[in-house]
Amino acid sequence: MAPAPRTTNAAPQAAAGLPVSSPLRGILFLITSTIVFSVADVITKQLAATLPPPEVAWMRYITFAAFIVPFVLIKGGPALLRSQRPGLQVVRGLGMVGSSIMFIQSLPHLPVADATAIFFVSPILIMALSVLFLGESVGWRRWTAAAVGLIGVLIVVRPGTGAFQPAAFLPILSASSWAVGAVVTRKISGDQALTTLAYSASVGSIVLSALMPFNWVTPNGTEIALGLCMGVLFAIGHWLVVLAYRHGNASMIAPFSYVQLIWAGTLGYLVFGTLPDSWTIAGAVIIAMSGFYTAYRERVRMLQRKFSAA
Repeated sequence: MAPAPRTTNAAPQAAAGLPVSSPLRGILFLITSTIVFSVADVITKQLAATLPPPEVAWMRYITFAAFIVPFVLIKGGPALLRSQRPGLQVVRGLGMVGSSIMFIQSLPHLPVADATAIFFVSPILIMALSVLFLGESVGWRRWTAAAVGLIGVLIVVRPGTGAFQPAAFLPILSASSWAVGAVVTRKISGDQALTTLAYSASVGSIVLSALMPFNWVTPNGTEIALGLCMGVLFAIGHWLVVLAYRHGNASMIAPFSYVQLIWAGTLGYLVFGTLPDSWTIAGAVIIAMSGFYTAYRERVRMLQRKFSAA
């Protein structure tokens, strides 16, 4: 599961102090991350067919933590593990791990493409929560784009029809949990991106380890190998996202996250033989268009602020 497109300056804030370099390089990093996350999601779906979803999430987070925490210690020492807002970091970590569990829970019941498309409602939820809890101002154009995005989600989910599956609510809940974490991220200032990644990995590992006595199924050798591969890809994907936002403005780079819808559909067909139907494709296109327009309006708003300040 990839981080949803961000439509504010939260990502550059996470990489505060780093110079903006090449937007093209940032876009390439982000597109590469969508490929990595899509492969990880396919592996996750395979594991979730035989192992409890919390255990699959635990394998992902334990591997992620095993990579990111030593890297942080090597990069900046124990000081880099200290946060100026540890409480908010924990809340953010809980939002992220909750999102992972619910998304993984949906995969045994939904095609990867459908779950991914529904999850991309998260930018809309982030915008709504930002108005409620951060006091941000959102104009009618972005609210209209949000409404259009929700229509896209309804087209994919199709409530009230024979194609509707109750499991479709799980990616929505996953997106909601992710949105809470993203809004909390905006209130964290002064922490480096690596500090936030280390907290996310640690909080997720601790919470999921506490759940393991109630959800444990002993994996076989193949499942262990797939779990390690999934966790490594998860870590690489998050690091590519960090690199992407070091090289460009979030409102410019974030919409390219929607490329993941293409990889999710392609890999879902190659591995599981499932193709998105016309309704899912139509809904995904509408969701992506909504996200692109929201990012465009955010960029316009940032430019207006810049000129007014000058």
